[in-house]
Amino acid sequence: MFDYSARPDLLKGRVIMVTGAGRGIGAAAARSFAAHGATVLLLGKTEANLTAVYDEIEAAGHPQPVVIPFNLETALPHQYDELAVMVENAFGRLDGLLHNASIIGPRTPLEQLSGDNFMRVMHINVNAMFMLTQTLLPLLKLSEDASVVFTSSSVGRKGRAYWGAYGVSKFATEGLMQTLADELEDVAPVRANSVNPGATRTSMRAQAYPAENPQDNPLPEAIMPVYLYLMGPDSTGVNGQAFNAQ
Repeated sequence: MFDYSARPDLLKGRVIMVTGAGRGIGAAAARSFAAHGATVLLLGKTEANLTAVYDEIEAAGHPQPVVIPFNLETALPHQYDELAVMVENAFGRLDGLLHNASIIGPRTPLEQLSGDNFMRVMHINVNAMFMLTQTLLPLLKLSEDASVVFTSSSVGRKGRAYWGAYGVSKFATEGLMQTLADELEDVAPVRANSVNPGATRTSMRAQAYPAENPQDNPLPEAIMPVYLYLMGPDSTGVNGQAFNAQ
């Protein structure tokens, strides 16, 4: 595991948005950020899941989070603009953005992958992520020390057969991270890095590896050290790097 121990007030006063915050790694990150003092903006498409995470955070006595139902597959440009206005009106800035939401799509040879399926995965995993980043960047620049964390994958660092659109989308994720990081270097108080979570006990992992024993993989909570490190001030100046959670 990534070796880092976060102090309890690491993220105190920070406003951090987490996409796909309703379950899995996104929910674990939201709970972890809140437990370390952040006000977390829970963004996802299923309001019931987001509300459950909200209730857990509030019951634990952490800063009150915000539920933001938002469908990355269907959102139109004006809805991204409205989201940014809402965040600015409520908080005046954004200190962190964790891009966690993505879909796997069919795992099949490229020859058998339909154009519709390819484009759907790329839209949710890449286009929507770009739109969110581009729209929220002015708010991140208003922070004294902001961090954008992109969720990558081992199949986005070395191509692997049958990972099709998902693998390609994660290569694009690394490219978007590197391009953004290079543009921000020495220009704005915003850094961009990527994290490969590795094999983790989530529903997405079970979908990808149905024959695998989920007990062999760590829970999402176990891989939080790298996320806390990248969202907190201890990683100030770390930019354009590709991290592994395990």
